[in-house]
Amino acid sequence: MNQKLIALDLDGTTLNNEAKLSQKTIATIRAAIKAGHIVTIVTGRPNRLSQTYYDQLGLTSPMINFNGSLGHVPHHHWQYEYQYTFDRGIVFDLLKHQQEFNISMIAAEGKHLFLAHQTAATQVGFFPTVLTHDQQLSPATLTQNPTSMTIAVDRPLQKKLQTYIEAHFGNDVDVAPWGGPNSVLEIGTKGVQKAVGLERLANYYQIDRQNVIAFGDEHNDNEMIAYAGQGVAMSNATDKLKAIADDVTTLNNDQDGMADYLAKTLKLA
Repeated sequence: MNQKLIALDLDGTTLNNEAKLSQKTIATIRAAIKAGHIVTIVTGRPNRLSQTYYDQLGLTSPMINFNGSLGHVPHHHWQYEYQYTFDRGIVFDLLKHQQEFNISMIAAEGKHLFLAHQTAATQVGFFPTVLTHDQQLSPATLTQNPTSMTIAVDRPLQKKLQTYIEAHFGNDVDVAPWGGPNSVLEIGTKGVQKAVGLERLANYYQIDRQNVIAFGDEHNDNEMIAYAGQGVAMSNATDKLKAIADDVTTLNNDQDGMADYLAKTLKLA
């Protein structure tokens, strides 16, 4: 058997439009694992919001979170665990500029870190609408460098804020807008994206790039899809990702497109 390393983005790829795993997806991934392939999740989500899917799929491999900035094995110690962080002073600077850029929320996160500051109840996916006392972000509570920072900002000021961050901190961090309806900027360590984590896993498992299959749908999947020997864009993916990809699924994420493609490619029963 030609063992494959299969990397799965979550939102818009492995998950349906209700952010759930279908029974077909679960069955297909488990069949791929049973056949001897290695399946991993490579997502922009924090570990706190992806571990449930990891468990549902029955994975035991390392998981990559925060767009490549965290690699770890849930429930277990992994000697090759890694986490990229950046200077918390960047968070403090942006807290001072909240009013100037009409920022409604700033969140700083890491493997064991979640702190946020809201100026109003913010309806942004992946974040609680009401923060507990020990989730309040301030210079006093943020005592470690974060892995990721997420900022909800008024759409008309999004580009201005991105330009400010790049001008002041561009040597240390990358900043990119989310896809989808929310006006959100995501900040991570300079030069770190999903392909960084995927390459680490390929080296760990000693699997050549040509035997890596990766699935994605958004701009934060670009480098991962380009890195994989078989980079597959979902039919619902961005045009840019489809142009980078080696192939495109026939069905979208709400039609089990990834599972359908994988089952046919690996000839899973």
